[in-house]
Amino acid sequence: MQPHRVLAVLLFAPLLAPAQVIGTLGNFDVVNNTGQEAHGFEIELEGLHLSDITDTFGGAGRGFPTTVERYGAPVVSAYANGSIFGVRVTYQASFAAGVWSTGTPSGVFSTPGESCWTGGGIAYGPSTPCDHFGVGNVGSPTKTTYSWLVEANPGSGVLNPVAASLPAPQWQVTPAPVVGAPPVVVARIQAPQPPEAPEPQFGTPLWVKVYSTELEDKVGLEELMGGNAKVEQARQHTEIEWQLLQTDPGNPAAGALENGGGAEMGAGKEAVLRRYEFYAYTGAFDPASHEAKPLFGDSHPDATEIGDFMGAQNVALNLNGNPVAAVPEAPSAGLMALGLGALVVWRRRQLRA
Repeated sequence: MQPHRVLAVLLFAPLLAPAQVIGTLGNFDVVNNTGQEAHGFEIELEGLHLSDITDTFGGAGRGFPTTVERYGAPVVSAYANGSIFGVRVTYQASFAAGVWSTGTPSGVFSTPGESCWTGGGIAYGPSTPCDHFGVGNVGSPTKTTYSWLVEANPGSGVLNPVAASLPAPQWQVTPAPVVGAPPVVVARIQAPQPPEAPEPQFGTPLWVKVYSTELEDKVGLEELMGGNAKVEQARQHTEIEWQLLQTDPGNPAAGALENGGGAEMGAGKEAVLRRYEFYAYTGAFDPASHEAKPLFGDSHPDATEIGDFMGAQNVALNLNGNPVAAVPEAPSAGLMALGLGALVVWRRRQLRA
C-alpha cells in the first residue's frame, strides 16, 4: 500500500461504536401436535457458544427446581458442522429396560398461556399434551430451531427430532443515528417453511397475535411466566391484533413479521418484552398451491378460521452494559490529529529520500 493511501484510511475511517451487549430470553408453551408421543424437546441456537447460555427453564442452580417440567434439568451441549456452530439445549426422558421414564402425549391444548408446567394451575400431568421450556443467553442466535424428540421405532430408545410448529423471534438491535440515543429494537418471526414437494408449495399458515411493552428494569427468565406483573403489563398493550403468516415459494420475503415499528426505545428503558400467541389456520386453501385464502384478508380472521392453540412465546431483550453509541459521520479531532501526524512523518521521509 502506498503512503498516501495509508493516510486516506487514517483520515476518513469512521470511529467504530462499542459493541452493545444484549441478553435475550424466551419462555414458551409448545403443544405436541406431531401425532406421536414425544420423550424430549430440543432447542438449537445457531451461532452461540456454551459461555453465552445464562439460564434454562428447569435448569439446576436457579430459582425454579428441576421439577417444574417433566423432563428435569436439560443438557446443554455445543455442536459444530464445518463453519456452522451452536448450542443445543436438550430436555430428555431416561430410557431403561425398554421403557421411557416419561413423555409428552400428542394432542390438542386449548388454553393459551404459560400453563404447561407444574405451576401453571391447570392440573398439569402425564396426559397434558404440551410442555413449557425456556432459555436465556447473551447475544442473539442467528437461527433458532425447536424440535420434539420422538422414536422412529417404538421401543428402540433412539429419538429423532421433529420440527415443532412454533416460530422463534430473532432480535435485531440497531444504534440510533444520534450519539447516546436509545437504539432501535426489532423482533422478527418467520412462518414454518413448506415441506419438500414435487411442485413449490406455500408453507403451513398460522395466526399470530402480538403484545409488547418496554420496561425500566431488566427481565429475568423466571419472570416470563403467565401471571407475572411484567407479562401482564405486556398483555395490556396489543401491538398486532391478528396476522396470518405463511411462506410463499415465489417470494422469499413472505411469511416474515417484523415488529417494533422502527422506532427507538423510550428513554430510560432497559428491556423490551413481547408475547406471541400462535393458532392454527383452519380456513380455505388453494388446492394446487396450498395458499391460504382467508375470507376477510390476512389480518381479520373469521371465527371459523382460527384453529387450535399451537403455543405462546414470552420473549424479552435486555440491554446490558453501556448504551448503544452511534457511528460518527465525521472523523474526530483525535483521529484527524493522528492522520496529520502520519502526513508529517511521510513528508519527512520523502525529503530524506
